[in-house]
Amino acid sequence: MRKILLEGLLRRPLTEPPPAAADAETAELSLRLKQGIDRVFGGSLAIRLVDAGSCNGCELEIHALNNPFYDLERFGLKFVASPRHADVLLVTGPVTRNMREALERTHAATPSPKWVVAAGACALDGGLYAGGHACVGGVSEVIPVDLHIPGCPPTPTMLLRGLLALMAACDGRR
Repeated sequence: MRKILLEGLLRRPLTEPPPAAADAETAELSLRLKQGIDRVFGGSLAIRLVDAGSCNGCELEIHALNNPFYDLERFGLKFVASPRHADVLLVTGPVTRNMREALERTHAATPSPKWVVAAGACALDGGLYAGGHACVGGVSEVIPVDLHIPGCPPTPTMLLRGLLALMAACDGRR
């Protein structure tokens, strides 16, 4: 036991080094996002994440938005567990046959006005899974999509840019 404790104290950590201080682009995007959320949504934007059958690559990047480096909750952006509390549905992955009805019900349960954002290449047209027996296709095959964020998977910066584009589009609709 003593040997294990001593090795633990002397060995370097196995974690990655922390990221450098927030780069200028991320800081500027975050500030613009906060201004858009304040202007369009009155201070907070609730997002319901729906995985319609993805490989989870997009979810990893989306969850990075909640880590201490991006910390988007400080700007009023939060992920909610119920579609009844959501302003935006953020859908990832190709829509599988098993998830089609669940996605339709989630869309129906989201109060109006609502926006749908399809994140990732698979959400656009089914991506790698297009044409497969279990794949219906992209999100727009099942529910109307307001914005598509490209990438496989989209980076957190791309997701920020997409949310900014949504703010610009929503400015005229609300």
